[in-house]
Amino acid sequence: MSKKIAVIICAAGAGTRFGGSRKKTFIDVAGRAPLLRSIELFANRPDVKQIIAAISPEDEELVNVKWGDSLKFHGVKLCFGGKQRYETVSNALKEVREDVELVAVHDAVRCCTREQWINEVFTQAAKTGAAILAAPVVGTVKEVRDDKIISTLDRSNLYEAQTPQVFEKELLKRAYAELSQAEQEITDDAQLLERLGQEVSIVKTDSTNIKITTKSDLALAGAIIKTQQKKPAKPLGAFEEMQW
Repeated sequence: MSKKIAVIICAAGAGTRFGGSRKKTFIDVAGRAPLLRSIELFANRPDVKQIIAAISPEDEELVNVKWGDSLKFHGVKLCFGGKQRYETVSNALKEVREDVELVAVHDAVRCCTREQWINEVFTQAAKTGAAILAAPVVGTVKEVRDDKIISTLDRSNLYEAQTPQVFEKELLKRAYAELSQAEQEITDDAQLLERLGQEVSIVKTDSTNIKITTKSDLALAGAIIKTQQKKPAKPLGAFEEMQW
């Protein structure tokens, strides 16, 4: 029997590296906003009992006007995040239902995640208590200081952490309860579990589980989504064929 899961969608970031007047969370990617696409990754799963979207207070009106009906249809609960990631997840954790056993934390702008990877990381977390998606580092990595190369790192054991990251609810709550001032610059939740001495398993992915960070990522994310869509088996009309 699968465990009951709550999914926290982190959508409160300012997205300063993206630039422009619109936040990357709400920009169009292959026809829909990353926020909505990320919610849809989890919306129809029987093991997901709750979806919480953590947004910035300043975006509440926009989100309700543009996507309010869709969020209600999927039963999404909104809460307010903070300027830092730890504030966003901490606030969302307060909204998690009592009967939930696992909590998955997912970046709203990582909207290309495959269903197979979600299945695998949910299964692994149910077994071990903590699991994340991660992709092997394939490029040559240099340590640089003052624009000069200090060393070349051995990439054989290096992985890029991705989301969703899935943890036993009480374990994640304890990690946040013990969060120190020095740890408030965390970039992912697995860091907190590591500092508790908790082993965190990985489910291996690849670079197509992209996190939209800059404008150049939009076209790449759109292309990935296009390849993931299944072309209908029936003959298509001329207009429909153009969509493919």
